[in-house]
Amino acid sequence: MAGEIPDLHAEVRTGTGKGAARQARREGYVPGIVYGGGTDPQPINVQFYPLLKKLKAGRFLSTLFNLKVEGQEDVRVICRNVQRDVVKDLPTHLDLMRLRRTSRINLFIHVEFINHDAAPGLKRGGTLTVVRPEVELEVTAGDIPDHVTVDLTGRVIGDVIHINDIPLPEGVKPTIARNFVVANISAPSGLRSSDNEDEAE
Repeated sequence: MAGEIPDLHAEVRTGTGKGAARQARREGYVPGIVYGGGTDPQPINVQFYPLLKKLKAGRFLSTLFNLKVEGQEDVRVICRNVQRDVVKDLPTHLDLMRLRRTSRINLFIHVEFINHDAAPGLKRGGTLTVVRPEVELEVTAGDIPDHVTVDLTGRVIGDVIHINDIPLPEGVKPTIARNFVVANISAPSGLRSSDNEDEAE
């Protein structure tokens, strides 16, 4: 299962329409709406600065959040849209979608590398070059893996590890159809420079 799902704190927004939204912005909030999940849409306000921090951290639209609204049960949501001020590029409105446990979503999942000691290429001084420390995968909201694992046992210098080489949990699949590179084991710099000298001669 997934590790810590980040919290997104919000307050119920009383009143709808442009007037209520403008009032929320004046008070340091970003208005938003939570929809889906078989229940009525819920107008909310999210504090501006904590939201801006999350947006600047990146991948906001592909992060699963635990929405916490006082007086209501926590619900898992994913952001479907962030409207921004065209001049200042700051958030002015959020659209959040409630997720059922069976919902399929795209998320970035951490790649963990194990058994470095059992890789002949690394023992010879090779370097593990990680091309993608995270990979975007299609997962089920109720069963999100905390990470996917690359076993480096037997890997030698020159080996390239593709996404299809990584065993994925049942029901999980990459969002990109092609067999992209996740990591490789490159030769140590001393070995590379001596190879270049041989070619020069």
